[in-house]
Amino acid sequence: MPEIHTEIGINASPEKVWNILTDFSAFPEWNTFIPSAEGELEEGAQLNVVVRPMGGKGMTIKPTVLKVDENRELRWRGALLNGLFSGEHSFIIQGVSEGKVRFMHSESFKGVLAPLMWPIIRKSTRRGFEAMNEALRDRAEGKAPSADSPPEEPQSPSEEPPTETETPS
Repeated sequence: MPEIHTEIGINASPEKVWNILTDFSAFPEWNTFIPSAEGELEEGAQLNVVVRPMGGKGMTIKPTVLKVDENRELRWRGALLNGLFSGEHSFIIQGVSEGKVRFMHSESFKGVLAPLMWPIIRKSTRRGFEAMNEALRDRAEGKAPSADSPPEEPQSPSEEPPTETETPS
């Protein structure tokens, strides 16, 4: 099954990263990949999410929330064309040390159309994930203003560059 997996180190607490990631109302301020998201963060709830891959047109999806583990994981599944193409999107926040996390952002694709769509979406979606990861890092590290707090003093840059792996089916 095709999958995109990206990671980035962030110099911030899991709570801070979670609060930014789940503050959907502030997405237009920093998140170019998912510029809009609405809905309740409850398992089984349906969200209204606009996804805009790098260089692509935005599209609205209505994924179902699969998992909400505060300060650790958010996971949803969306489907297009009556399930002929679906994706399970996950955001995982893993504490590494005091004030530092590894943010993992992934999506696995399924359905009859997944192998056909993969060459079309692979690069732009990966670039969108990486751009979102970097913007989340910058916001959490105080390099961009936060919606609920004044900007912080700059901290040392994250030690680890973003990484990405792809697993075609």
